[in-house]
Amino acid sequence: MKHNMRLLIRLSLLLCLFVVLTAGCKKSDSPPREAEKTTDEKTLLIGLIPERNIFEQIEQYEPLADYLSRKTGIKIKLKVLTRYGSIVDNFVEQKLDGAFFGSFTYTLAHAKLGVEPLARPENIQGVSTYYGLIFTRKDSGIRNAADMKGKTFAFVAKATTAGYLLPLAFFKDNGIEDYRGFLKEAYFTGTHEDTIYDVLNKKADIGAAKNTVYYEMARANARIEEELAVLARSPDVPENGLAVRNDLSSSTKKILKETLLNMHNDEDGMNVLKQFGAKRFIETKDADYQSVYDYIKKVDKYFTFSEHGTGS
Repeated sequence: MKHNMRLLIRLSLLLCLFVVLTAGCKKSDSPPREAEKTTDEKTLLIGLIPERNIFEQIEQYEPLADYLSRKTGIKIKLKVLTRYGSIVDNFVEQKLDGAFFGSFTYTLAHAKLGVEPLARPENIQGVSTYYGLIFTRKDSGIRNAADMKGKTFAFVAKATTAGYLLPLAFFKDNGIEDYRGFLKEAYFTGTHEDTIYDVLNKKADIGAAKNTVYYEMARANARIEEELAVLARSPDVPENGLAVRNDLSSSTKKILKETLLNMHNDEDGMNVLKQFGAKRFIETKDADYQSVYDYIKKVDKYFTFSEHGTGS
C-alpha cells in the first residue's frame, strides 16, 4: 500500500512537471463533470495524441469511430490534440470522454484523472506492444553513447515513452548524469514523424521515436533504411489504447469494450480493422502498464524534478 501511494505521488509530481511545461502545475480545481447519467451517453468525444500529422491521424481513426458509432448507437467524435504535454489538461478542459493514450500519457492520466483502460489494438503480426528506438545517420560516426558527446539530440515530447523516457534511461545506463551538458543541444519536435525526419535530414544527429512509426515510414521512404542506423531499443510497452473517464456509465463502458473486442468477428469490423492496420482489439488493464511504471521509477530516481520542469 505504501509503495502504491509513493508511486501515485511520484506520478502526480511528474504530471505537473512533464505535462504543464509552460504554465506551471495546475491544481485539480476544474469544474466537476455532471453526475453519471442513468442512460447511455449519446455522443462521446475521443482524443487522439499527436503521433503524426493531423490528417494521417484522422484518416486512420475515422473509420474506427464510424464503426463504433454504427454498432453502439453512440456518436463517436474525434479530437486530435495538438501537444503530448497538454493531453491531460485537454482531457478535462475539452471535456473528453476518452482518448487513445500512449503508454506514458495513459499512466499520467490514470494517476491524475483515474481514466480506465478498455482495449488496445493487436497488429497483423499479433503484436499489441511497441518499443522506442534511438537512431542516428549511418554516416554520423556515432556508434554508442560516448560518441554522442557534443551532438544534437531530437526528442519527441516530455510525455512520451519512446520519445523521452527511453533516452533518459539510456543516458542513465551509460553513466551520463547531465545529458544537457553532455550534448551540444537537445530539443523536442512534437511528433515521432518529425523526429525521424530531423535526423534523416541532418537537423539532429540522434533521435528517439516509436518503432511502429519508424518502420511504417521506412516502408514508404527507402532513405530511412538506407541512411539511418538503430543504436538502442526500449522494453515493450502497450500499444496506444482506448481509456475512458471513470465516471462514464458502466453500460457505455461495457458496450464500447465489447464492440472493440468482438469487431474481428464480423465482416464490417474486419474491413475496418484492415484499414486501421490491426488484427483485432484485446482487453487492456492497468497492470499491463507495469513496464512503464518501472521506467518512470528508474528515471525519477536518477534525474531531478527541476530538470523535468523546464520548457519544451
